[in-house]
Amino acid sequence: MHSHTEYVILENIYDFAVQNEPIRQRDLAQIAGASLGMTNSILKRLAEKGWITIKRLNSRNIQYAITIEGINEIVHRSYRYFKRTIRNIVYYRETLENLIGKAAEKNINTVILVGKSDLDFIIEHACHRRGLNFKKTKDTTGLKDYPQPKILKIYSESINNENDAALDLESFLAHNIEEPQNIFYLSRLIIQQRQT
Repeated sequence: MHSHTEYVILENIYDFAVQNEPIRQRDLAQIAGASLGMTNSILKRLAEKGWITIKRLNSRNIQYAITIEGINEIVHRSYRYFKRTIRNIVYYRETLENLIGKAAEKNINTVILVGKSDLDFIIEHACHRRGLNFKKTKDTTGLKDYPQPKILKIYSESINNENDAALDLESFLAHNIEEPQNIFYLSRLIIQQRQT
């Protein structure tokens, strides 16, 4: 939590400096969702690390400026975030391609995504590549429109299945997809990726 808040504060000091606008500690606290005391502590820590400078202009105003080392830290963290994001996208794409491929082998002809998902474009592309129909529905009430038995229901990452959330993808591919209720929860995929 502190590392994220620290980064948000550092990045906003940089953003305001680029716009040549002053920023107050109270503004930084509000933007970062932190208390004034925590923000003050983080600002001191950032100054100790050499990432910012703090200059008292008068009894009421303080100026925060980012240093070269601070800019380097922003670039470094952004690059790590970018690498992690690309790695996650590759993992999700490969895993969902595998899932859709196994569904096609099991003669499933339609994949229905239940709920809003950030991974919908990957699922849709995988279905298109395998010649499967791809449908979306906002919630489970929309499932009644698809009564055929040859469907795979994929629940978005915001829908959890508490009963068997520990079931991993390999077990699902080997076992569950042969059951009459072909269901997969994207939340399993997200949890599994976070554990690696």
